[in-house]
Amino acid sequence: MTAVRKAFTPVQLGDTLLKNRIVMAPMTRSRASDPGALATELMATYYAQRASAGLIVSEGIQPSIVGQGYVNTPGLHSTEQVAAWRIVTDAVHNRGGVIFAQLMHSGRIGHSDLHEGGLMPLAPSAVAAQGEVYTGTGLQPLQVPVAMTDADILQTINDFAQAARNAVAAGFDGVEVHGANGYLVHQFLSDNTNLRTDQWGGSVAGRIKFALDVTRAVVAAIGAGKVGIRISPANPFNGISETSTRETYTALVRELATLDLAYLHFMENPMQDGLINTIRELWPNPLMVNTFVGDRAKGKADLASIDEGLADLVSFGQLFLANPDLPARLATDGPYNAPNPATFYGGGAEGYTDYAPLG
Repeated sequence: MTAVRKAFTPVQLGDTLLKNRIVMAPMTRSRASDPGALATELMATYYAQRASAGLIVSEGIQPSIVGQGYVNTPGLHSTEQVAAWRIVTDAVHNRGGVIFAQLMHSGRIGHSDLHEGGLMPLAPSAVAAQGEVYTGTGLQPLQVPVAMTDADILQTINDFAQAARNAVAAGFDGVEVHGANGYLVHQFLSDNTNLRTDQWGGSVAGRIKFALDVTRAVVAAIGAGKVGIRISPANPFNGISETSTRETYTALVRELATLDLAYLHFMENPMQDGLINTIRELWPNPLMVNTFVGDRAKGKADLASIDEGLADLVSFGQLFLANPDLPARLATDGPYNAPNPATFYGGGAEGYTDYAPLG
């Protein structure tokens, strides 16, 4: 069986049978309405256009007001947000698609100008990230976050669980906990952003505790068969620096493996020193891989990970952004539309819903 043939076979992902193994990766697009952080009809069109994916993982959705890190990103913490997302999920389901909500708390990546009442960003420790972020008042330097108290941590865990319930109420088929890319869960995992010496830090067991407790709470809320988690070991994005990557992530995945999750979403990068092979051995359920390609353009070759048994599914980001019918294009390795970076974040239909499908 060739890589392409296997990539187009069904796979059971927890509670859901997928029609193929090609996944649309989560991508922030900053097109939610403001105020309200609501999904829109335009977003429904965008996701429905990509319903030929075996699975769509939504853009990062904040589980609370203070979890928002960027302008015009959507939430799942109000009744109005649940109703707005129902329009999106209905549109995807009407096209035969499956969609999970990615639950993303940005932690120290954000700004008080983004939050109702000027709430300060929260993080494991009061360590600022370098850089700037756009807010409603323009480009602002990232602030020193407030170190979370035990009460803050427990409230945030509850926020994730409630957002998962809201996701199911909004018609999502499941959720993905965002534990990657330097956002809150990843900040707890990393020893340069988590300087705590209490139960939530100070050792590998301490640093993985928040990720595990969030995931367990989400599982308790909606069932393990509707829950995935995304990790990106050794990813320096958003100022992350990990000095015990292999030890941390093998310990994390061993514990996650006991939860019978729908999937683990693993982001490759060249600094992992073959870690994915260890994760593949440790992980008993479907493994989704976002392949690292370096200077090579993504395409049909990435599906070889499935045929080789390293991955059960492969996720695509920018290639899916620009090619709404990506599975059909992968079957022939193109032709592919080129994405337009100028329209990645914010704006309207241009560079969002106007990428042409194959004739």
